[in-house]
Amino acid sequence: MAEDVVTLSDGSFDEELMGSAKPILVDFWAEWCGPCKKIAPIVEEIAVEETDRLRIGKLNVDDNPDVARRFEVMSIPTLILFKDGQVLARIVGAKSKRQLLDDLQPHL
Repeated sequence: MAEDVVTLSDGSFDEELMGSAKPILVDFWAEWCGPCKKIAPIVEEIAVEETDRLRIGKLNVDDNPDVARRFEVMSIPTLILFKDGQVLARIVGAKSKRQLLDDLQPHL
């Protein structure tokens, strides 16, 4: 995983979200999820390219079910953009880099 991507857990989630001066895009994923593996390199590219405007976090839903339940993540991959602990956008399913950036742009 890229150094620009923070690994989140049930225990660290709230602290990371509230401690972030920039919006944080959380990638809810699982090891067995094919579409999650497909978008992982795209998410890492965005983390590097948008580091001035955005933070990226990854949360494995199998290892951290509490946060996934709290935000009603029913299918993966789901990407949720947070700012000051509030949900700004929710993106469900694998998308291209261009589509992801288009969906995020209004919130950055």
